[in-house]
Amino acid sequence: LPTGLGWALVFTPSLGTVSRYFPARRALATGLVVSGASVSGLALGPLVPLLLDTYGWRGALLLLAATSFNLVAAGALLRPLPVPNESPGPPRDRPGLVGLLRHGPFLRYALAFVLVDAGYYVPFVHGAARAHEVGCDEHHAGLVMAAMAAVDGGGRVAAGWLATRPATPLLRHLFAWATGTGLVLLLLPLGTTFGGLLALALAYGFCAGAVVPLQFADVAEVVNAGQVVNAIGLMQMFESVGSLLGAPIAGWLRDTTGTFTISFLAAGAFLLAGSLLILTLPGFFSTSRGGGKEAPPIPSDPL
Repeated sequence: LPTGLGWALVFTPSLGTVSRYFPARRALATGLVVSGASVSGLALGPLVPLLLDTYGWRGALLLLAATSFNLVAAGALLRPLPVPNESPGPPRDRPGLVGLLRHGPFLRYALAFVLVDAGYYVPFVHGAARAHEVGCDEHHAGLVMAAMAAVDGGGRVAAGWLATRPATPLLRHLFAWATGTGLVLLLLPLGTTFGGLLALALAYGFCAGAVVPLQFADVAEVVNAGQVVNAIGLMQMFESVGSLLGAPIAGWLRDTTGTFTISFLAAGAFLLAGSLLILTLPGFFSTSRGGGKEAPPIPSDPL
């Protein structure tokens, strides 16, 4: 519980700060920031067993905790920036969390990622079991999972870089990558050999990674810049429901049907349903993006 709370207190303000620092290249900056999670994940895979063998579980946890304390120094380097056209002083006129709960576009955006997350983590949780199901041994199953995790970081950076190129609304980039992720997930049951499963896992890891920076960068396209941190935190609270339920539902479907086919098809359907909700957001069908301009304020009755 304390670890999860600490992660939330670090992750949400960090992403909100990035959105404030780089309004014109928000997607690229976010992609570079969140790619660090993929790098650390790959590094910790072989490192943690080594620490456990050398120092025991208590020593390993102390070393990981000491590493995490570097976040204190990193956080001290962040400085708040004023929002354009925002008057100094207490934020009396901001709608706050209550206003976000009455903001129709934001609620649809949050619901979209409840659905997306219900399918998103299924291959990461059940991928190794699927590899065993099609006849892979431990080594080959590990290669599938490692490959999927490795290209995840590349997808995050690539999506951020591509989003800076054409003058296309960021929401369209997010829709394209989320839809592609859902379609690849629907195709995963076709991977019945090691080679086929590996190719699909690579495609899924890249597309899934690409969704991450755009998800957080697009929050500023839905709400005004002064509400980004609140909106990211509230969105993550909502989407945790999908994250918690998706993998158990997939496991239950596997136990019921005897195969992961329906599990992956259902997960892909969740992702595509979330993608369709993005089509309903204001600005999706506009001809160009705002170039980092301030989003309009949250109206009094936005539903």
